Amino acid sequence: MQIPIINRSHHPLPAYQTAHAAGLDLRANLTESVTLKPLQRALISTGLFLEIPVGYEAQIRPRSGLAYKHGIGIVNSPGTIDADYRGELKVLLVNLSDQEFVVEDGERIAQLIVARHETIVWEPVAELSETGRGAGGYGSTGVH
Repeated sequence: MQIPIINRSHHPLPAYQTAHAAGLDLRANLTESVTLKPLQRALISTGLFLEIPVGYEAQIRPRSGLAYKHGIGIVNSPGTIDADYRGELKVLLVNLSDQEFVVEDGERIAQLIVARHETIVWEPVAELSETGRGAGGYGSTGVH
C-alpha cells in the first residue's frame, strides 16, 4: 500500500524495525527536549503529514519498551488518524511513572499502524438475536 506523506521533520521516514513488524516507529521532532513530570502529558510533534486512503485509519499506539521501562504511554491509545485529516501527526504522551522522563529529538515515541475499517449504517430493530451469553456483561463469562 502506498500512502502519500510529507516529511517536515529532520528525521528519516517512519520505518519498520523488523521484517514482520506491524507498526512503524514515529520519532519526536523537537527543537528542544521536553521533560514530562509524573502524571504530566504533552503533545509531541512528529513533523509528518499523511494522506490515509478512504476506508482506512492510522492508529497511533504506545511503544512497549517505553511503557515497560519508563511508564510512558499515550493518553488516547490508540489514537485514530482519519482519512480526511491533513494536519501534522502529533503524539499525546503521558508519564505514568513516579519519575521525570525526558523526550529527546529523534527519539522513537510511538508506533503507527494502518488498518482497514468499515463504515456502518444503523439498522433499527425491535429485538436482537439470542445468544448463549445474552446481556451478561463484565465478568459474566466466569473466572477461569
